[in-house]
Amino acid sequence: MARVSQEHLDARRRQILDGAARLFARNGFHATSMQDVLKEVDLSAGAVYRYFSGKDELIAAIVKEVLGEIRAAFEDVSRHSPPPPPDILVGLVLGRTLRVWPSLNSDGEALFPRLMLQVWAETVRNEELAAVLTEVYTELRERWVLAVEAYQKAGMMRSDIPAEHAARTMIAAVQGFIAQQALFGAAPVEVLQDGLRALTSMRDEGTATGGSQLG
Repeated sequence: MARVSQEHLDARRRQILDGAARLFARNGFHATSMQDVLKEVDLSAGAVYRYFSGKDELIAAIVKEVLGEIRAAFEDVSRHSPPPPPDILVGLVLGRTLRVWPSLNSDGEALFPRLMLQVWAETVRNEELAAVLTEVYTELRERWVLAVEAYQKAGMMRSDIPAEHAARTMIAAVQGFIAQQALFGAAPVEVLQDGLRALTSMRDEGTATGGSQLG
């Protein structure tokens, strides 16, 4: 019997992940069965279960792959000291993340944001997935905190605001942008970048004049 190459095994795993991701993005997790996945990727049950034990393992693998891309994007920009400004950094990280599955957009649909919305919703009932996503979020927050601290050290950002607060806000901006794309249609990353530039260009007149209060 001929030995199966690692390249073949990797390609088969990629085929299964891509097919499952397309189905999950379009139909949701609960409306997608493993039988649907088998039909989508045109493989036998034995071929698919050799790589993944079921839907939960497929979902976890998808989330971990996104984390890997985010980690790689941060490693790329971490070579700069300080990192690029927040709007540029957000664009680099988000742009790379949205390109994780080019096949999700081959038919004109921006399915990746819809897939992420499904993942976030699934964590409410799936404790194992919630743990994976918590790991993703924790690492992402730590990396953003390091970036913010570098901005503060370089005098690019106010140092009187906790770095974690700024990091959480940048993560929220990215998550919100992905949610908007899922709900209301695709938009280029430049939209978010322009918005961040506008917001960060505002002057704090209240602080300059001794402070102001709302209400």
